Amino acid sequence: MPDRGSGRPSGPNGPRGPRGPGGRGFNRPSKGARSLLITAAILAGLAILFAMFAGFWTDWLWYRSVDYTSVFRTQLVTRVVMFAAFGILMALAVGLNIWLAHRLRPPLSAMSMEQQNLDRYRMSIAPYKKWVLLGVAILVGLIAGGSASGQWRTWLQFVNGTSFGVTDPQFNKDVSFFAFDLPFYRFLIGFGFAVVVVSLIAAALVHYLYGGLRVTTPGNRITPAATGHLSVLLGLFVSLKAVAYWFDRYGLALKGGDFRDNAGWTGLRYVDANAYLPAKTILTIIAAICAVLFFATLWRRVWQLPVLGLGLLVLCAVLIGGVYPALVQQFQVKPNEQAKEMPYIQKHLDATKQSYDIDDAQMQDYTGISDAEPETLRGAVSATASIRLLDPSVVSPAFQQIQQVRGYYQFPATLDVDRYPNADGGETDTVIGLREMNVNNVPERNWINDHFRYTHGFGVVAASGTDVLSNGQPDFIEQDLPPQGDLGEYEPRIYYGEYTTQYSIVGGPQQEIDYAGEDGEVEYSYSGDSGVPLDNYFKRAAYALTMSEPQILYSGAIGDGSRILYNRTPKERVQAVAPWLTIDGDPYPAVVDGRVMWIVDAYTTTNGYPYASRTTLGEATETSLTDERGQVVAQENRVNYIRNSVKATVDAYNGEVTMYEWDQDDPVLKTWMKSFPGTVEPRSEISDDLMDHLRYPQDLFKVQRDLLQRFHVDTASQFYSGSERWQVPDDPTHRGQSVPPYYLSMKMPDQDEQTFSLTTTFTPLGRDTLAAYMAVDADTRSDEYGTMRILTLPSNTTVWGPQQVQSRFNSDPTIAQEINLLQRGDSEIEYGNLLTVPLEGGLLYAEPVYVRGAGTNYPLLRKVLVTYGEQTAFEDTLDEALDVVFGVAEPTPPSEEPPPEEGEETPPPPSGGTAEELVQQAQDAYEEGQTALQNGDWAAYGEAQARLEEALNELEQLQSGDSAARNEDEEQTDG
Repeated sequence: MPDRGSGRPSGPNGPRGPRGPGGRGFNRPSKGARSLLITAAILAGLAILFAMFAGFWTDWLWYRSVDYTSVFRTQLVTRVVMFAAFGILMALAVGLNIWLAHRLRPPLSAMSMEQQNLDRYRMSIAPYKKWVLLGVAILVGLIAGGSASGQWRTWLQFVNGTSFGVTDPQFNKDVSFFAFDLPFYRFLIGFGFAVVVVSLIAAALVHYLYGGLRVTTPGNRITPAATGHLSVLLGLFVSLKAVAYWFDRYGLALKGGDFRDNAGWTGLRYVDANAYLPAKTILTIIAAICAVLFFATLWRRVWQLPVLGLGLLVLCAVLIGGVYPALVQQFQVKPNEQAKEMPYIQKHLDATKQSYDIDDAQMQDYTGISDAEPETLRGAVSATASIRLLDPSVVSPAFQQIQQVRGYYQFPATLDVDRYPNADGGETDTVIGLREMNVNNVPERNWINDHFRYTHGFGVVAASGTDVLSNGQPDFIEQDLPPQGDLGEYEPRIYYGEYTTQYSIVGGPQQEIDYAGEDGEVEYSYSGDSGVPLDNYFKRAAYALTMSEPQILYSGAIGDGSRILYNRTPKERVQAVAPWLTIDGDPYPAVVDGRVMWIVDAYTTTNGYPYASRTTLGEATETSLTDERGQVVAQENRVNYIRNSVKATVDAYNGEVTMYEWDQDDPVLKTWMKSFPGTVEPRSEISDDLMDHLRYPQDLFKVQRDLLQRFHVDTASQFYSGSERWQVPDDPTHRGQSVPPYYLSMKMPDQDEQTFSLTTTFTPLGRDTLAAYMAVDADTRSDEYGTMRILTLPSNTTVWGPQQVQSRFNSDPTIAQEINLLQRGDSEIEYGNLLTVPLEGGLLYAEPVYVRGAGTNYPLLRKVLVTYGEQTAFEDTLDEALDVVFGVAEPTPPSEEPPPEEGEETPPPPSGGTAEELVQQAQDAYEEGQTALQNGDWAAYGEAQARLEEALNELEQLQSGDSAARNEDEEQTDG
């Protein structure tokens, strides 16, 4: 009974205790605890939302820091609009069909075991029908919207498409229809199929759940209402199929496949034009009729006619769309393939040349054999080419050892080739690299050193490409710290580079290591406006989350003026501000208007050019020098149209990205410029100094030469026979990979003077002789920039190709003897780039030979191999080798001693001392070398190593002489 006096309910053991921490009836927390829990839940929710928001916010801050917020905004708005539009459309369509199926349910369910089992599900769902409907609609809407938002490029190209001014040969439609319109139409058709199929499945399930559709119940299996509903959806499906068949007709112009070893074939062939094309038209008509029959069931409520029509459609799809084309191919095309396919091969040939901009290549017959006098040939060499002896893929270790200065600086494995003025008023081909920061080699690794102290590289290092010092070292025209040389005054700090992949926080209270001077390391504080200011705790918290580094939030090294720099490689910066471009794999540095600039070539591409062969960019641009950092950044790896439409620069100090319109006639670029207005500067804004360093891009050239292996011919019959196929030869010094193209200042036979060019060779398919030599005018200041000149040798030529020349070098007994001398001890031979130059009707080959000595870790130029016709020379200098090849001088006999390997000075002559004296000399030289190594004095180190080797050589000779003398004495004693 209740205790009326207390007014409190009593339990079996008396009145219940108070509700609280000590009471027996405690069921819920106190008011204070509830407030604490609610507060914690709110804070946790806010933290989750902030974490989700941080990535978006930091992206916005980065785009604002580079003044490309319009790119971020355009992408975001387009994605959101497409997500919302197509997501809502899917949700409404599916939700409407679920609601309609429920509305059309029969009033009473049949009395059967099937329906009794379904009753349990109907009863459990009944209280939550609206929520289930809403949940399903939202779920499919989110999925559809997410998929649609990924098509933002397709939408922007569709609404901003620009005419190519070229029509396809089959349908007479502008190429822009295939490149910009057709992809969006296909997306709409695919989305329509998804909407209808999901709606059909959802409606069928609801009809089944509520008895409108029965599987095992005897009698009528489907109600008239369900029949009408589902038949309309099936009619919509077949209607979409009719539309798809119609657009498939245009898709034949982009149809891919293999044809006579052409894996990139695109476009119609005979069977497509005469079998598949009419078949698609017939199937379109049949599908439209079938759709009408399905819609007619709204009135007739019977399935016989639409099912019959659907069966007819399937049968026709098999017979007309599959069997008939196969019969045409077997009995009309195969017996006379060449005659049938000629018109379509010609279309494919012409379209491919146009789409890759190789249709204007100038072909010229070239004998490869000269009848000029030796004196004439020798005098013509300097006027024909500036033969580059310094190989940018070999000499990087020399740059590293001689100009690294500190272990945390790094040069790329393959340096770049550019042009700079020389003292004679002309230009010199120059090998150039930047001294970039590599934090992996910082003496003491910690968070402060990695991100606050060692933040940037310092200075340009450049060397003449055509000259070396007498000891084989590069002849530097810009060197040392602080930089000094011929490049003038410029901002030397490298905050943005190919190896600068970590973030840095600069400009705050923590000083940075600037460079290593004579008195030690000089400090510096960044004064530029690059990066994102960390001027409040919200930004610091956002970056602490996105960089996964909580110290950013509370570190005292961050204060007034601190800025965070990230996305620091040239390729990723250009890719971020222009996500519609394909980026060349080889950005290169140049000193422009007092700044170190990264120059980045960028391409517009599409895979929607009718009839044009498709190319895989990753494969076509790979050579023996391609590494992970040198790979092309492609929007579409399979393309059949490419243009170098944009030249971009990235300031190495402040990271500023500027893009210039280069190809002013490219419709793809015009389309993207309409999509992202104001992001690309007009070509007229390129300064004269910058224009001096722009060049024809390597990756475009590689793609074009890959196509020219097959598409250099003019007629379909030549293409069909394949008898004139070429191939890019393997690199003679890196077997199994294509030889890279080489930049070289030279002139072709029809040119009056040298021009900066990009060159390559071709060999006949399956043979090593030379088939052709190609050079493109790579100097952007030239009126003939981009002009391709191809010298074609006779098909029965015996002119050596690169591999044969290298083999001849290796098999020559005199050269082999010299090589053996150079390899004495632990020395290693490294072959440089094998350059080919057309010279007075013949072909001159030149190859530098480097020696990596036992005491050094970098190669020095020791010899030059030259061949012309049947003559080969292996001399210390290029001039000497040319004199020997052309009979102006006698070849130098093999020397008994190899030339000096390092140091500015020639090693001292043999001292002729005793064994004890030679051992002491070797010990002294070793100790001096170690001291120089610790001090970073590479010149002194090289001299010490030279003395060490000389002493060891003399000691070895002394011991050999003593041994020989002892043997002679023993023989005389025995006698």
